[in-house]
Amino acid sequence: MNTSMRRRAFLAAGAATVGATLLPEPFSVAAAAAGKKGVMLMNRIGPSSSDLYISDSDGTNERKLLASPGFDYNAAVSADGRSVVFTSERTGDGNSCLYRARIDGTGVQPLVVSGAMNDGGVLSPDGTKLAFVSTRGDRKAQIWVLDLRTGALRCLTNGPGVAGDPALPDGHFRPAWSPDGRWIAFSSDRDTAWRGHDDGRGWEHTQELSIYVIRPDGSGFRQVASKPGYCLGSPKWSPDGARIVFYEITTEGTWLAHRPEGIGKVESQIVSVDVATGARVEHTSGPNLKVSPQYVTATEIGYLVKGGADEGLAYTGGTLPAVKRALRSPVWTPDGKSVIYQKVGFTPRPMDTPLYTWDSDWEYRHCDVFPVLSRQGRLAITEKQLGNSSIVTLRPDGTDRRVVFDNATSGLDPVLIAKGLAGAFRPAWSPDGEWIAFGLGGWFQERAEMTAVVARVRSDGSGFEKLTDGTANAGFPSYSADGRQIVYRVWGADAKGLRVLDLATGATRVLTTEPDNLPDWSADGRLILFTRRTSDTNFDVCTIRPDGTGLRVLTSSGSNDGHAVWNHDGRILYNSGMYGFRQEAALYDNTFQPYGQIFSMKADGSDKRLLTDSQWEDSMPLYLTQDVLSR
Repeated sequence: MNTSMRRRAFLAAGAATVGATLLPEPFSVAAAAAGKKGVMLMNRIGPSSSDLYISDSDGTNERKLLASPGFDYNAAVSADGRSVVFTSERTGDGNSCLYRARIDGTGVQPLVVSGAMNDGGVLSPDGTKLAFVSTRGDRKAQIWVLDLRTGALRCLTNGPGVAGDPALPDGHFRPAWSPDGRWIAFSSDRDTAWRGHDDGRGWEHTQELSIYVIRPDGSGFRQVASKPGYCLGSPKWSPDGARIVFYEITTEGTWLAHRPEGIGKVESQIVSVDVATGARVEHTSGPNLKVSPQYVTATEIGYLVKGGADEGLAYTGGTLPAVKRALRSPVWTPDGKSVIYQKVGFTPRPMDTPLYTWDSDWEYRHCDVFPVLSRQGRLAITEKQLGNSSIVTLRPDGTDRRVVFDNATSGLDPVLIAKGLAGAFRPAWSPDGEWIAFGLGGWFQERAEMTAVVARVRSDGSGFEKLTDGTANAGFPSYSADGRQIVYRVWGADAKGLRVLDLATGATRVLTTEPDNLPDWSADGRLILFTRRTSDTNFDVCTIRPDGTGLRVLTSSGSNDGHAVWNHDGRILYNSGMYGFRQEAALYDNTFQPYGQIFSMKADGSDKRLLTDSQWEDSMPLYLTQDVLSR
């Protein structure tokens, strides 16, 4: 269907609702514990479960690894084959910590437990030291070494001669000890550019990694493998310590590698280099996304085919049979007889699921997208998680729950609705609580071909009306403090920026003409908060007065800052990738911006604070104080 046909079909749909209906499953926000200020709702995009398994290398004899599982992933086997180090979130959803267990799955003990993101732990060959990735300190993913005998910690990658330009990506991932324990190999995107997908035009970052080595005392740092325009990841040593094997994928491919629409189309290869000379050997060719390589023997390399019809374990030499199985992050035991891996699940988290809390004054909980609170204390959300993207309202305690706009009546493509690419997005309350405005149409990549309108409905679900004519993609509305105007964004080849609609006269005026998005009018009516694309590779959080004067750019990280909303206390909550990736991009699944964390700042852009420090994509915060929850 061409663009004009889509527009006519959408406008003819007449997406009027027949009043509000009750939802089948309740969602309530439980009051926070005594002594807390309240609850912060937020949305997390990432797996909701992960369990470690062990099997023979041919896939037989599969069973769960741990006697006491609890959201576990990214295992590593000790050189003597007797123990396993792994990452676990058993201290709280989103809090990555490191543990050790016996190879039979018993005797789980903590190794590194903190509020930072800790991952990728691997024991030195003699078992006395642990190399791992952590965001402790400067909040970036650095390589650390823990002396297990003394407890001494050393960061290897943030000192002079190793640390990259702080204004650019500077993450370090997947450490691996050499067989003699004298070197640690790892991947890093240090000193690469912040770059979007679609040849730099897209919002989401791609990743360019090279392979480096460093001694455990921080000396001897050098690059051993790099290829412009490519990402080289997950290094592992050969048994004799002469070579390092890794996967190699185009930088552009790192975006498709964690998107469901691209995982079966992008390909990568398994490559090794001679550590001394840099001489390359390409061990694979042809299609499939190949990651997580490891020498299973001196001549055989095992790896994971990620996604597609051939998903599972594969081997370069063919001495072992391929194993078709949905799994991630395989590691083979030193004798090559067994393999440990994780199986992840993406069943949506129930609403109000407790999350790990980085702020002791508040409890963090999971919520669907675009939560917003009326001045009268009523919640509204877009119900994207259940696959319908309808607008729902309720009291915070879960009572009087209603669908005020049922997206099934919209006339939009139900396939796109189920994928979250079309629907009723970003509800906005009028100050008197009588109306809810929202965008209705196609979103994300669909906006290139689909239009959207700003619409509104009464709080009881009646009186649906379209406020824009559907000739452009209009959405993400927000009411003025007096309720007389709505600011929204338009996107299209002929018009971009923010528009202000006078609800009494129907007149629309142009506020901005830049690629601006997600406006949010302050409660006092003095400022409009929004996200601006400030260059081909960057987005920033800005404010402007409603009359178009006083533009201020509040962020400058160069790494994409956006999705900003006003908090109840006048601070700004927003999402940023300023601390970079926390994992190799190609290893993620089903994510948009896995590096995104939640921040807050003052209205003038000062006092920026990190509010989450997880390995996953966190966004869309809403604070509910105890007095709101107790109404």
